[in-house]
Amino acid sequence: MPRTSATQTRLKPETSELLVLEVLATRRISPSFVRVTLGGRDIDRFRPMGFDQWFRLFIPVAEDSLERLPQKLSTLAYLKFLTISKTSRPVLRNYTVRDFRDDGPQGPELDVDLVLHGDDAHGTAGPASTWARTCAPGDVVAVLDEGISFAPDPALGHVVLVADETGLPAVAGILRSLPADTTGTVVVEIPTGDDRQDLEAPAGVDVRWVARGGSDEQPGHAALEAARALPVPTEPFYGWVVGESALPVGLRRHWVAAGVPKENIVFCGYWKVGKTH
Repeated sequence: MPRTSATQTRLKPETSELLVLEVLATRRISPSFVRVTLGGRDIDRFRPMGFDQWFRLFIPVAEDSLERLPQKLSTLAYLKFLTISKTSRPVLRNYTVRDFRDDGPQGPELDVDLVLHGDDAHGTAGPASTWARTCAPGDVVAVLDEGISFAPDPALGHVVLVADETGLPAVAGILRSLPADTTGTVVVEIPTGDDRQDLEAPAGVDVRWVARGGSDEQPGHAALEAARALPVPTEPFYGWVVGESALPVGLRRHWVAAGVPKENIVFCGYWKVGKTH
């Protein structure tokens, strides 16, 4: 079974090019999240699309890390990227636009929320988590816009959105972009209750937070159980589910078994337990 349907629904940006940006600010917004604000340099060429817009983030590991990067990440370009020496090849991760502002104090600003996985002291943190904890204003990165995957039929005015913490930025972007008359339910799993965020949503959308019971609980399990417990809407709806791979795969299976058309479901495994971030 495929682990994502996002490639079929993806809406690519009109133009996509490698943009070099700088860290403008960082802020620990909750126990599990750091918000990094990017801007400067090429930010004027970034085009916000709303919804779950995502991009490739290239984090340098050496002074020459950004010198041989592709303008598009096709299969061939990715294979060439992998030939770069590990001593200079940047860390590559996918992230969602948490927010975009045209009128920041230093010009346009792009906010990225990064989940803090693992612990640096015990060597369990991945390179992106370490960067989120340690980056500072002036640090340089590169981004490559990849567009959006949330593209429902306009006739589907009811939505069900489900995500673990890695999908929270995308949930925020989708809710902010939905028409005001949209109805639906959102389930977001977070590591702790203190990781809740204020989300701008249509009045008819019910946002529900599920905090994990403990560090030993499988990420995504609580969201999956909460979503399965919801009555499947009798009206046609658009289902969108992302997070640790077991969550989207399991909920898609549940929805399809309940008779939801596959074309009305977008699912994507953002990550997998055991792999570094």
